[in-house]
Amino acid sequence: MLDTLLPILFFSALALAAIGAVRRVRLWRQGRSSPVPLIRGLAAMPRRYLVDLHHVVARDKRMSNTHVATAGGFVLAALLAIVVHGFGLDSTVLAWALLAATTCMFVGSLFVAKRRRNPPPRLSKGPWMRLPKSLIAFSVGVFLVTLPTAGVLPEDAGSWVLALVLAGVVTWGLGELFFGMTWGGPMKHAFAGALHLAFHRRPERFSDKQGGEGRSTGLKALRLEDPKAKLGVEKPADFTWNQLLGFDACVQCGRCEAMCPAFAAGQPLNPKKLIQDMVVGMAGGSDARYAGSPYPGKPVGEHAGEPHGPIVARQGTALVDAETLWSCTTCRACVEECPMMIEHVDAIVDMRRFLTLEHGNTPNKGAEVLDNLIATDNPGGFDPGSRMHWAADLNLPLMADKRDAEVLLWLGDGVFDMRNQRTLRALVSVLRAAQVDFAVLGNEERDSGDVARRLGDEATFQTLAKRNIATLGQYRFARIVTCDPHSFHVLKNEYGELGGNYEVFHHSTYLNDLLENGKLSLKAWKGGLVTYHDPCYLGRYNGEYEAPRSVLKALGIEVEEMARSGYRSRCCGGGGGAPITDIPGKQRIPDMRMNDVRETGAELVAVGCPQCTAMLEGVVAPRAEIKDIAELVADALVIDATAEQGTSQDEATGKARRTAEEMTP
Repeated sequence: MLDTLLPILFFSALALAAIGAVRRVRLWRQGRSSPVPLIRGLAAMPRRYLVDLHHVVARDKRMSNTHVATAGGFVLAALLAIVVHGFGLDSTVLAWALLAATTCMFVGSLFVAKRRRNPPPRLSKGPWMRLPKSLIAFSVGVFLVTLPTAGVLPEDAGSWVLALVLAGVVTWGLGELFFGMTWGGPMKHAFAGALHLAFHRRPERFSDKQGGEGRSTGLKALRLEDPKAKLGVEKPADFTWNQLLGFDACVQCGRCEAMCPAFAAGQPLNPKKLIQDMVVGMAGGSDARYAGSPYPGKPVGEHAGEPHGPIVARQGTALVDAETLWSCTTCRACVEECPMMIEHVDAIVDMRRFLTLEHGNTPNKGAEVLDNLIATDNPGGFDPGSRMHWAADLNLPLMADKRDAEVLLWLGDGVFDMRNQRTLRALVSVLRAAQVDFAVLGNEERDSGDVARRLGDEATFQTLAKRNIATLGQYRFARIVTCDPHSFHVLKNEYGELGGNYEVFHHSTYLNDLLENGKLSLKAWKGGLVTYHDPCYLGRYNGEYEAPRSVLKALGIEVEEMARSGYRSRCCGGGGGAPITDIPGKQRIPDMRMNDVRETGAELVAVGCPQCTAMLEGVVAPRAEIKDIAELVADALVIDATAEQGTSQDEATGKARRTAEEMTP
């Protein structure tokens, strides 16, 4: 009897799954076109799954082993079950292989069931709670019906009643794992996730990309010169089709939720919920069936949308509230933690672009900052001619005078901030101690455009970027060095698409190179306990974690790491224009970060970002002292008298030359 029922069950499940797959693909194809290499992508999928995806999953060894056993067992068992029971291939060897696969899957399913007995808050519940039962039903059912084929039981073992029971159990498992994979059940991520890896919007993120570094973090430019190009994303169908596919791949594990600083602070953002809202919008409907953590302060069931309706409505029911999008610090912690490689930040900025460019809807001081950037080339609205006032006594060499230098020192808009001026002065003293041939743009330098771009004003970003690129094109230099990770990231990763390709160093990396090459002599550290805060735009965006720690080690400092450090560092709250949009929550993100510092007992926090410095120093005392790495190095410098005299002579010569030029009629 089973010989008749099983082929019917398996091929019916496959047929329904195929119909569901066509339906699912149609949902994705509502999005904008996005050319992808189909064959090459499919060929790369196994490696991307086994290497890149599991590199993220393996951060939790127990869940990694569970996933290998369950997913690996299921894939092998499904293929063998179709061959053995679907096509009726009576092979003892294949039957025993199928028994082994289902056993492996069963063991993994037990761990899944144990995890689901008391799941952590970040895991979605609802339909996901039945998944362990379905996994067990499939593995046990297929195991039992395979025993006669393997010769363990006689072919006529049991009665027709037992056969029907076993067929029912197998049907249960097939319904969830085959049918639900393409029709929207908890296993949907297996189908969508595999294709997402194949047709990812950023293939350079994967290790199989020839010449790639496994990191792609720069935002993609809008084609502003094309009158038909969409200015950002207004509705779900405005995303590219493979972005919609990526949203559908979400496994609702909640890793992004657990890492999101805005969610932890009680602001109305949960990256997992945001992705699920995009799935709702893609298919049409409301979020009433969502079974995970809501946006803080916003109950589930209040949001709805459809593929061609606005994501953020000016009035009435919206798919997402504007303040949810403006809560994001663009720290990229969600992207770093996502095992399905979903690009949350890209989606958020795409939606911000529409709000800013089409509606002019940037909250709080956002509009003022953007107006300042347009009028004065800096977000604070300061007189552009005062950019170098802080350095009047330093006689900094200008590129306009030198025309050629080894290092172009990019100062950033920290020149208008008294606190960051101390960092810049320290960096200048270190460069001079190392006898580095450097120069600055001075008043020719403009804002890098980072703030404008994160706030969605792509037009202002591109204007600033192109003007900076034109200025830089007048001079010759080997590399750019800056103490601002945001400028570092934009210059290194986002100017290239507009024609500006440069070798860019964060000052911590450059200082480390100077130390390794013996260009600096330092006194031993005699202070107290020190911890280091990883800036998001240096670490997660650009993968630089070691150089700052190496500099601190060269100072004789043993870093007391915070519980969340490295790629899991907690954001300071200063990125993405968050201090400008200033969406309220239950607590402040920098306060949470300072609590991380207090847990280490450190007396001093070493930083490498002016925004991190500002945010952490904004925490109410008592708190640890905050110092930039450049300040720590400058304080420890052992100045060679000859070098110092030479530097003074160079400064005097430069000053005399400029004075003579000014007096020349």
